[in-house]
Amino acid sequence: MSGELACYAVSEGRSRQRGFKEKPHPYRTAFERDRDRIMHCSAFRRLEGKTQVFMPGVNDHYRTRLTHSIEVAQIGRTIARVLNLNESLTEAICLAHDLGHSPFGHAGEKTLDDLMVSVGGFEHNRQALRIVDLLEHPYPDFAGLNLMYETRLGIGRHHSPYDESRIDDFGEPNCSLEGQVADISDRIAYNCHDLEDGLRSGLIMEAQLKDIKLFADAQAKINAAAIDDSAVRNTRTAKTIIDMLVSDCLHTSEAAIISAGVKSPSDVYQSGGSLIALGDTAGAELGRLEDFLFEKMYMHELLQSINKDVAKWLTEVFEKFCAAPELMPRYFQQLVSTEGLERTVCDYIAGMTDWYCLKMLEKI
Repeated sequence: MSGELACYAVSEGRSRQRGFKEKPHPYRTAFERDRDRIMHCSAFRRLEGKTQVFMPGVNDHYRTRLTHSIEVAQIGRTIARVLNLNESLTEAICLAHDLGHSPFGHAGEKTLDDLMVSVGGFEHNRQALRIVDLLEHPYPDFAGLNLMYETRLGIGRHHSPYDESRIDDFGEPNCSLEGQVADISDRIAYNCHDLEDGLRSGLIMEAQLKDIKLFADAQAKINAAAIDDSAVRNTRTAKTIIDMLVSDCLHTSEAAIISAGVKSPSDVYQSGGSLIALGDTAGAELGRLEDFLFEKMYMHELLQSINKDVAKWLTEVFEKFCAAPELMPRYFQQLVSTEGLERTVCDYIAGMTDWYCLKMLEKI
């Protein structure tokens, strides 16, 4: 690690800049400003009240969308720093990657997508772009946060095994390496931290994971049998899996970048596939953990019973605001003429926290 940005990293000088020109800041780079704008926006704060796996307030130890995003950023910064990529850009994309999530997690997103099927559907990556381009409005001269092109590209192109971006607004077939780091960091974070939260909740048990190699290897590494406290044992196991996966990602990605021969961000945009990745073995082992969590945790009858209620709740709120848009805040009422009634109502509901949505349901 040299401390200088690699030739294929995004830098301010190699950037496509902002949609609206602004004066340079005296002591912050453009991408540091993007990171700060995201951290200070209201949509980011509301992530504290949005479901990761468990509804906020059920247990203060479980992750929310906010704490998940912060943990993704920590992993992303580490990978970016070691690979001499733009750490501030990586952090900005990581912090923003879940801004567009609706209340009640993936069940909420599916419900809004069903409700919006006749007018373009709902997808949280596109919604995140709507938030940073339009719905946040802290400046008098333009709507949105006026983020750098590369930050917006990373947000719009974010994907994981559970999230496929539907956005074709960008000309490049690929994302920057910083955006690719955000993708792999998200995947590592949610698997390891959902595992820890699942064990804490009792929805899954350690004995069920004995055939999952990542879990078994991590427990052997920390000598888990010698740790009596289950909370400590589970936390150390999850953190060790993160360390194992990040180490593999660094070695694999460094080799892939050299093999691809990329010399600039433009080369990265035109390259096929992701250069930031896990090796075949680690990728397959993480896939086994993902499959386990999906079957035994995400599809658990307790969580599924809540998901059935989510569809009912969001449908009732959506129909009410479509019938009476004057109940929305003035800013959203003003958007109806340009964005359409259904899309504006969707924007308003998607920005709600879980508990605020329930409060609206009770109120109406």
